[in-house]
Amino acid sequence: MNESLREFGRYIDQLIAGRDLTRMESRDLFGQILSGAQTDIHQGAFLSAITAKGPTPREIAGAWQAIFELDTVKVLPETQKPLVDNCGTGMDAFKTFNISTGAAIVASAGGVCVARHGARAITSGCGTVDLCESLGADVECAPEIVRQSIEKAGLGLFNGMSAQIHPRALFRILSRMRFGSILNIAASLANPARPLYGVRGVYAPALVIPVLEAMREIGFVRAMVFHGLLPGKNAGIDELSPVGESFVAELNAEGEISSYRLEPRSLGVEYDEPIEAIAGGGGSQEEALRLLNVFSGKEKAALYQTICLNAAPLFYVSSAVSDLREGFEKAREVIDSGQALNQVFNWVQAQNRNPEQGRIRMNQLLAML
Repeated sequence: MNESLREFGRYIDQLIAGRDLTRMESRDLFGQILSGAQTDIHQGAFLSAITAKGPTPREIAGAWQAIFELDTVKVLPETQKPLVDNCGTGMDAFKTFNISTGAAIVASAGGVCVARHGARAITSGCGTVDLCESLGADVECAPEIVRQSIEKAGLGLFNGMSAQIHPRALFRILSRMRFGSILNIAASLANPARPLYGVRGVYAPALVIPVLEAMREIGFVRAMVFHGLLPGKNAGIDELSPVGESFVAELNAEGEISSYRLEPRSLGVEYDEPIEAIAGGGGSQEEALRLLNVFSGKEKAALYQTICLNAAPLFYVSSAVSDLREGFEKAREVIDSGQALNQVFNWVQAQNRNPEQGRIRMNQLLAML
């Protein structure tokens, strides 16, 4: 035991000194954390050191491999379309509304098959799981219910902080953390349904390419990673920005990576409000009501534009549209037609041990609008 502690400590020292790990080193060291072979102080120091150094694609892939192989319940939804996942990985300085959840609902309402993997709030006020629970989805259900929801409604959310999804350790580690780390990226990729099409928002421009390379390393077929800029703010967001440039990188079906900068107005985005209009910070019920305001047609400005913008990549990577501008227009049509609101009703009943409870909760929220 003492020798194991000393060896693990040497790796921490090397990370602090700026040395990168191989994929297998990362996999083995994360395996020790998941198995409880290291002390709490070693676990925290390791996560802090690798995050502060800046994780490489191989280190992210190794962390994902350990989590997926050792601590993830696997499910295999039977679908006619490819599974797509999306996630904002957090840790950005400007805390937005949970845009990725709105984008996922819109995309699934438009025919994309979305299998999500999220968590409760760690570095923000309201995480994906918190928001979806407030909408009426059963976020503590068994993975088989999520699988059935994906097959029936085209949308499902695996709770990354649930012992039913990650029974060995991840649920315990994430529930005790209140700082961002490499796990924001690696753990989000450990989706039980293992979708091969993905969209990720990251907290810094320097992470766009490495995260996409990590996604290629672990087997994604098509993917997009981005970071959005906020002009006049000393901060960026882990979403496509509705007010400024976004750094974007794409992985195509041939395994090639391309990168570019995206101006939101080039897609047809019309955003004329202060950026604070898409800030988060409210409780989960407040966030749910804000989302339903968009889907019911009562909010056609800031959140509407931003959700449509961030739904576009989901339509695009799944080949439902030919480009991002078409994806933006598709998202607008889905919301304006009422399909997105209907999809929330469908989903919170499909992902629920008691479907009637999901319907009742949605009716309660709509009565508050």
